Amino acid sequence: MIRRPPAPLPWLAALLVIYLCAPFIAGVPQLWFTDWQSVNTAELWRALAVSLGSATVSVTLILIGGVPLSYCLARIPGRKTALVGFIVQLPLAIPPLASGILLLFLVGPYTPLGRLGQGALTDSFIGIVLAQTFVAAPFLIIASRSAFASVDPVLEDVSATLGRGKLETFIKVSLPLAWPGIRAGLLLSWLRAFGEFGATVMVAYHPYSLPVYTYVAFGSQGLPAMMPVLLPTL
Repeated sequence: MIRRPPAPLPWLAALLVIYLCAPFIAGVPQLWFTDWQSVNTAELWRALAVSLGSATVSVTLILIGGVPLSYCLARIPGRKTALVGFIVQLPLAIPPLASGILLLFLVGPYTPLGRLGQGALTDSFIGIVLAQTFVAAPFLIIASRSAFASVDPVLEDVSATLGRGKLETFIKVSLPLAWPGIRAGLLLSWLRAFGEFGATVMVAYHPYSLPVYTYVAFGSQGLPAMMPVLLPTL
């Protein structure tokens, strides 16, 4: 038996679907009016490679620390844990430009860490990774925490009664059961890192990532040159 939603709901859903699809449809006619010769193809592909590489490195770092953090947040009760959970989700609540400014307070060229890194933490590939990791990590943390919270602790207890240690139980029981949610969080984090602009432009204007290059190309060449830049993103 097919259960149909109440009458107003599909109409409301359709309105949002139409709005979300409309920009893509509106972009199709622009293919014929685009100034294809005005774009620096080599610079465009270089920016795309930077975004692909930096987003992948960022998500790898987020995975290494984010999954253990998410498990701790899901399994350790208390106010301190709740406070940590609140703090690590703050990058979602503040504007990306503000995130970039906060990162400059930490790794800027005149900070202790910046001087220790001899300027390599800003305007560099490392700077892009730092910015992307900061803004994208909460997506994995939230998804993974929910995934671990949905795993029945009884299954972990059963594993313990069978003589499995805590780490082995985590690797062989908790992690596989939570993996679908973790995988979704990884994808969201990667997409967020790939499209990150605000924090990146503050911390690492060079080398150009694809979002920063899009901003630069739009400022210098205008809307007619945007389609060649958007196509690799799409």
